[in-house]
Amino acid sequence: MRFDVVSLFPEMFSPLTDNGVNARARHKQIWDLQFWNPRTYTHDTHRTVDDRPYGGGPGMVMLAEPLDAAVDDALAARQAQQLSSPVILMSPTGQRFDQRMAQSWAQSDGAILICGRYEGIDQRFIDARVTHEISLGDFVLSGGEIAALAMMDSIIRLLPGVLNDQQSAVSDSFHEGLDGLLDSPHYTRPEIYKGQAIPDVLKSGNHKNIERWRREQSLRLTAQRRPELILQARAQGLLNKKDEQYLAELQPELAASSK
Repeated sequence: MRFDVVSLFPEMFSPLTDNGVNARARHKQIWDLQFWNPRTYTHDTHRTVDDRPYGGGPGMVMLAEPLDAAVDDALAARQAQQLSSPVILMSPTGQRFDQRMAQSWAQSDGAILICGRYEGIDQRFIDARVTHEISLGDFVLSGGEIAALAMMDSIIRLLPGVLNDQQSAVSDSFHEGLDGLLDSPHYTRPEIYKGQAIPDVLKSGNHKNIERWRREQSLRLTAQRRPELILQARAQGLLNKKDEQYLAELQPELAASSK
């Protein structure tokens, strides 16, 4: 997998390339990252990449020409490796990114990511070159770099060989293996910490009981904090009879806690 990032601030991606499992996976050539700075494709003394918006208004707008040239070179580099080349713009107007989307992108060759800055990007570039617009949520960032970092991190960790135990990715919150529910709580040593003991079932060695306990804790946490995910799982037929029975038993507790 390869990501080609068009950004004015490639140094912002050092947490991804220099630290943790992502850096180790890049060193093992599981994935790759290349940068294309629009300033490289300017021809004036000040290396201008933005200008005032037509029609007036606050802020500046990124010029189409440097972005176009950067994407041209990124496309050529990817084509040389026979990689597919979707062009993604990190944008608040885009489709909401979620775990299901991360899993889908993890099956791909990667993409070209456009990280906007200032008030926005000339719409003519977006219309001509962008194939996907993706948003992390209903909030605004200073630029697309942080959003691109988060998106890439969520995708890369799903690639085979990135995590020491691939089961860790399968048990994540929102993963299809959890039917889109939140993950259950986790515990480690010591058995008692500041007077709190870990649940007895986790010491039982009975894997069937442990699996059911984790499922029930996942249902409980999701019902408490993200009840819309329960409705979504139910609508998709992902909850079984034991799940529904447990949720029914939870209702008095949930009703009391909401008062």
